[in-house]
Amino acid sequence: MTKPTRDRGASAVEFALILPLLVFFIFGIIEFGFYVYNQQVITNASREGVRAGIVARNPRLPWDGAAPSVEDVVLTYSRNRLVPVGLDPTVNVDTAGGGYNPTAPFGAELRVTVTYQYPFFVLPNIVNFFFSGNMPNSYTLTAVTVMRYE
Repeated sequence: MTKPTRDRGASAVEFALILPLLVFFIFGIIEFGFYVYNQQVITNASREGVRAGIVARNPRLPWDGAAPSVEDVVLTYSRNRLVPVGLDPTVNVDTAGGGYNPTAPFGAELRVTVTYQYPFFVLPNIVNFFFSGNMPNSYTLTAVTVMRYE
């Protein structure tokens, strides 16, 4: 019969050593998931906005002042979907430097640029605390869509 050893707390000590690294990875995965999701949202928002602006109808957006503009389409799409919900991205609409034109000729280009300042939630605090780094608290996401007027 072997003599019992004193290793009762070994699992607790191992867990305490691994826990900060585990928390860092879990929050890193969550933050990266939100980042990629928000990039997709602003890409889709720019696509929705440019599509609303170029669609063939007479006249194009805005037709009576009560209809939404291209910027309104982008903001409505993104307000409901960005994480955190309710933050507004910056929208820039231009056609070769001339801006949106409801009477643009067929084939002219409409460019919609959406910029969003993505706020990191937890990851910069963890990195800056444990590693004495200077990770920024936000990052700028940009999406550009160009389509021709129909």
